[in-house]
Amino acid sequence: MASYLLLFGLLLATSSLALASDPSPLQDFCVADPDSKVLVNGVVCKDPQRVKADDFLFRGLQRMGNTSNDVGSNVTAVTVAELPGLNTLGISLARIDFAPWGINPPHTHPRATEILTVIEGSLLVGFVTSNPENRLFTKVLQKGDVFVFPQGLIHFQKNVGNGYSLAIAGLSSQNPGVITIANAVFGSNPDITGDILAKAFQVDEKIVYQIQSKF
Repeated sequence: MASYLLLFGLLLATSSLALASDPSPLQDFCVADPDSKVLVNGVVCKDPQRVKADDFLFRGLQRMGNTSNDVGSNVTAVTVAELPGLNTLGISLARIDFAPWGINPPHTHPRATEILTVIEGSLLVGFVTSNPENRLFTKVLQKGDVFVFPQGLIHFQKNVGNGYSLAIAGLSSQNPGVITIANAVFGSNPDITGDILAKAFQVDEKIVYQIQSKF
């Protein structure tokens, strides 16, 4: 009886692991059909007879993103929304441009681990582990260096040079999602009430309202 219970437990464990990632392809490709009205967990496949080479192509990563914003960075994402051929393949890509001293603010990817490669410049990067430790792992990266951010953990990047910086990120999901912490907390629609955020951040409510007004 004990052996059967052990086997059942192992099956449950492996099943939960299998369900925690993007769906695996069961054919050569499943190009996304954004025009389909069918709602599924992912994107419906286009008729293979209508698939073209352009469905597997994305152009534009050679162009620098506009970094003239409040944070001094720009992310050019290549997910299934931009590249339909990524559907069911479990990967995506992003170009991240940084103005001098610009940041990619603390954020998470709920559905993907990220691996980042510095192409130009120097970046201070880091991520924070989950509660209760909230341990910070941080490093200054130079051109050619690679750093990994585990799935779901809050992470950030900052250009620590006087020139522009560029990084390329690979992500383990066709649609990794992004939750920018400041935007989500202080820019929700409708607002999270000030008393909740004041207690959470241990500040006066006036400060909360002041921050919310910026989002």
